[in-house]
Amino acid sequence: MTTTFHHGKNRLLASLAAPEIALLAPHLKTVPFEQGALLQEAGEPIENVYFPYNGMISLLVVMRDGGGIETATIGREGAVNTLAAVGGRISAGRAVMQVEGDVGQIPAAKLRAAAEVSAPLRDLMARYNDIHIALVQQTAGCNALHNVENRMSRWLLQTRDRCDSDTIPLTQEFLAEMLGVQRTSVTAIARELQEQGLISYRRGRIEILNRAALEKKSCECYATVRSRSESLFT
Repeated sequence: MTTTFHHGKNRLLASLAAPEIALLAPHLKTVPFEQGALLQEAGEPIENVYFPYNGMISLLVVMRDGGGIETATIGREGAVNTLAAVGGRISAGRAVMQVEGDVGQIPAAKLRAAAEVSAPLRDLMARYNDIHIALVQQTAGCNALHNVENRMSRWLLQTRDRCDSDTIPLTQEFLAEMLGVQRTSVTAIARELQEQGLISYRRGRIEILNRAALEKKSCECYATVRSRSESLFT
């Protein structure tokens, strides 16, 4: 863990003015997380808020039998547990580091205290929470209504955007868990996309070869989620 403050690498933090940065900087630490690291469990008190500088975090709804499905992905455009800034105390879902990276971590109590004295920070967190809820609802609809090929294409594109790389370190097992489907379904679709020249798959790595064609395979949710995420910064 380091105290180096890389706020410019996270778009939410970078959008803040100097007074708000001064409130957060003393309490925000950079922490490297490996792929698969558990950041927050569902139903637990929110102790930290996470601002990814790179990599990607997945939010999942978890059932009693341990099964789960992804409801959102968070990269450097956002943060995890920002409800703590406006009074939230309990996590609604599980947060897992999907793609390894460095994350800005701040105690929830410190972010809440800063938001209480800073109207611009409080407003940014509230606007981000509104957009985040809309994105979760969009993903819930996508999971219920769109086929696995559409959803997998959407997911690969979202991950590519958050990682700024066409090469994604990912196993089929992990992808199947995020999509809430059997691994055999992911294997079959990955093979088909590879035969069509859209991706290249090797164990533990997927490379996007034809983004434009993959966007055509994706459902409308990719463009909708991207547009809503960008609206916070325009």
